[in-house]
Amino acid sequence: MTEGSDKFEITPAISKQERSNKRFEFTPASCEAPQVLNAAQIQGFNQDGFITGLRLFSPETIAEIRHYFDRLLMEALQSGGSSYSISTAHLKHGKVHDMLSHHRLAQLMHDLIGPNVIGWGSHFFCKMPKDGKAVSWHQDVSYWPLSDSKTITVWLAIDDSDLENGCMEVIPGSHRNGLLHCRESKQEENNVLNQTIDSKSDWPDPVPLCLEAGEISIHSDLLIHGSKPNKSHRRRCGLTLRYCPPEVRAAESWNKKGVWVIGGDPENHWFNARRPALD
Repeated sequence: MTEGSDKFEITPAISKQERSNKRFEFTPASCEAPQVLNAAQIQGFNQDGFITGLRLFSPETIAEIRHYFDRLLMEALQSGGSSYSISTAHLKHGKVHDMLSHHRLAQLMHDLIGPNVIGWGSHFFCKMPKDGKAVSWHQDVSYWPLSDSKTITVWLAIDDSDLENGCMEVIPGSHRNGLLHCRESKQEENNVLNQTIDSKSDWPDPVPLCLEAGEISIHSDLLIHGSKPNKSHRRRCGLTLRYCPPEVRAAESWNKKGVWVIGGDPENHWFNARRPALD
């Protein structure tokens, strides 16, 4: 997924050569002194590849954030974009930069990644009522020009997210199998993205990540996940926020997206982008 423009573009799946140069192996969290997560939650993340149902914002605060997103969405649509086109938003909008670097998320990422954490991605995925779009089974890591599969995604529910309006679903434990074969998505899939991992009979049952607005889920970049179309009359918007340790290297100038959320980057690979004045 390309996060570099107002228009939502999709980066092709990485080439065979790029796959051979990357390390597709899950790195378990091993924090000895966690700040907010308990040992069972960290063990669950290592085993299943996700954590869900954590409250980040109060109902009052997420209502303010929803109103703010409504304005961003209106501006995107008026400029010819779509409900999926608000990407790399932390480089354009100060309030999104604030969410990416939120102290509570910094504590969570400390417990899962370590004392140095880079935030590099912020993308709104907004399914409009009955828009017919799905997200086929996929692994995030195969879209990104990063050296290691160490990115963790936080999915913030801007709206309530449930099975009726197309919440995210995950295959627990699939992150421990490395990178799986994917194919180009077929037109009839109506996939928001452009690649599909075909489901197999030996997969565990999918787990729906139903969230109330203001709650978050967290998942590994190797976890297989997707979502069905929004069949309801309600919108389903989520903000994805991406984090990695500073030793991950980014090609294609993606290091310019990096924000030092906690700690720092000893080798100054990531730019530590400043908060935009806009907003």
